[in-house]
This record gives sequence, structure tokens and C-alpha cells, in this order.
Amino acid sequence: MSRTPPCRLTIAAMLVGVCCQALAADIVVKVGFSSPLTGAQAAAGKDNERGLRMAIDELNQNGIKVGADTVRFEAMVEDDQADPKAGVAVAQKLVDAKVKAVFGPYNSGVAIPASKLYNDAGIVMATVGSNPKITLQGFSNVFRVSASDSQLGGKMALYAAKELKFKRVSLIDDRTAYGVGVVEEFTKVAKANGIEIVSRDFTNDKASDFNSILTNIKSKNPDAVFYGGYFSQAAPMKRQMKSLGLNIPLLGGDAICDAELGSLGGDAVNGSVYCTQGGGLLKTNSAETFVANFEKRNNAKPMFYAVSFYDAMKLVADSMSKAGSVEPAKYGPIMAQAAYKGVAGTYEFDANHDLKSSPVTIFLFKNGRPEPLANY
Repeated sequence: MSRTPPCRLTIAAMLVGVCCQALAADIVVKVGFSSPLTGAQAAAGKDNERGLRMAIDELNQNGIKVGADTVRFEAMVEDDQADPKAGVAVAQKLVDAKVKAVFGPYNSGVAIPASKLYNDAGIVMATVGSNPKITLQGFSNVFRVSASDSQLGGKMALYAAKELKFKRVSLIDDRTAYGVGVVEEFTKVAKANGIEIVSRDFTNDKASDFNSILTNIKSKNPDAVFYGGYFSQAAPMKRQMKSLGLNIPLLGGDAICDAELGSLGGDAVNGSVYCTQGGGLLKTNSAETFVANFEKRNNAKPMFYAVSFYDAMKLVADSMSKAGSVEPAKYGPIMAQAAYKGVAGTYEFDANHDLKSSPVTIFLFKNGRPEPLANY
């Protein structure tokens, strides 16, 4: 009887092993990330990235089945600089890389032009940009995973009229899509509830000197100032209000509703800044677990949108699993019909791919941090 030489058996066994390992290998799925990682809003962008990476690490550790395959997610992280031009360049790079989903952009002004590229390429985009125009374009692949300006600005106006009893308000916006949008929504609801708009001024999202604008506002004698813009400008604005003796509250949307405003604004902020956030971390077991795990990983508390990026990644993975495919054309329609329970709430979308329910919380800054006052 002839026998196969031992060396041949060894080689055969090795080949079988290699084959089995190849069959068992994870399928790598690339996803994109777009947020400002440099400049004045870098803290927010890095927080967003941390939320996304935390979700990806958990998914990869647990192993997610999509059809017969176990998928492993990898993030392509890009700095869009909070700039529309840079954001479009980032979008083209991610489209060329054939990512299966994009998380971001963070800024509405970046999200609006970038959304067309992603949608035309058939890539699902999950953004926290709040300008209503993002989802009113009718793009089937674009989803908003947080509150819109109509919810953020409108609820702040309602609270200002009904609870704070303000009658006269001055407006400032930073000319970004976000800033203009949230001011317009505030204005609509404010006027409908008896608030007079006594002035409207404009700045930009790189400015640091607001003395001329604030001096003009002081002469109008308003009860408050509503600012459409980001914490990086709201902080020096509030300090300058205090130095000018303009001792009235500053109101704003979610982009000022961050502990960074307290750090940058100091004593001028405490007890004198009201802001809104959609959803947020309620007192639930899942929220407490998320915060504890986030702090352990990053040695820092999460800012507001880390949880939105975390939930959005988990939502996309869940939709892929249910669709049995990582292709947006297959899992996107499943995502549109989702009723996914995340850390920050349940994600269900209307016909425009806005959240059906995004309750808004009103906050007041105390001891350098936003403290919740009421849900609207």
C-alpha cells in the first residue's frame, strides 16, 4: 500500500487551514466620518468621533452578522473644518472610497452641499445638522438623527414667551446655515406668541469682537438676546455683554448648549444662558452605562452629540443585519422604517427622514454646565 509522504500531508493540512481561515475572515465594511477636527469647533468634532469609534469597537467586539458574513467596521475619519468647501472635498473622498455610510456632517452648512454627493452616490448619510433644508431636498439616502431647527429654535421661543415672559428680544446670527435657520424658526414662534423682535444683527463663525453689535442692542433695551451660532462665539459674546453692562440672558440652540461654553465664558455664563437640545441623555440605565463607558475610554465626559453618532452607527449596523446586506440600496429602506431603541431615544423617521419624535429640553447654565429645566 502506498502512503502519502508526511511532508505532503502537512502541506495539504496547511492549505485546508488557510482555506478555512479565509472563509472565516470578517468582511471589512468602511464607513465615513465628517466633522470639524481643527479650528474653533474641534472639541465638538472630536467628541463626535469618540462616540462613533466607541460604537464601532463594541460592534466589532460582539461580531455582527450580515447574511452569512461577520462584518468588521472601519472608520475613515475626515476633518471637514466646519467649512462647506472642505466638506464637499471630504464627501468626494469618501464617495471615491466607496464607504457604505457616512456619519456627519456636524454643521448644517456643510451637510447641505455634501448631502447631494452622498445621495447621488447611493451612500446613506446620518447627520446631526439641524437646518430643515437638509431633509427637505427629498434625498432618499439622507437621514437626520437629531432635532431640527424648527424644534430647537421654536421650543426656545415658546419657553421664552410662556415661562420667562419675555416681550422684546434682539437677534444675532453667524450667517451659517445652522445660525440662520435656528434664528428664523425662533422668530416665527416668538412673533406668534407675542414677542417683539427689536433688532437683528449679523456676525460670522470666526468672529470674537461683538462690542459694536452689543452696544447697538443695548440701546434697544431688549429682555434677551437670541444667538444663532456656536459656543465658540457665544462665550466671548456673553463676556462682552457683561462688560458692557448688558445684563440680560443670552438664548440659543443646541450649538451653544455645551460645557465648553461654560469653560470659555466663565462667570458671565452662569445663570444667564438658556439653550435647547433635542433628545439628550435621560436618566436611564443605558444612558448611565454609555456615560460610564465613554468616560472610562476617553477620560472625559461626553458632549452632546457623541451619543447621536454612537446611536447612528448602531442603527446602521442593525439595519444592515436586518437587510442581510451592507449595501445602502438594501439596508437604507429598512432604516427608513426602523423603530430602533438607542441610548438617546427611539429612532423612527417620517417621510422626510426627520425623527418622528424628538422632544426638546430647555437648559440653564449653572456652575459652568447646562442644567435641564424643562422638557417641551
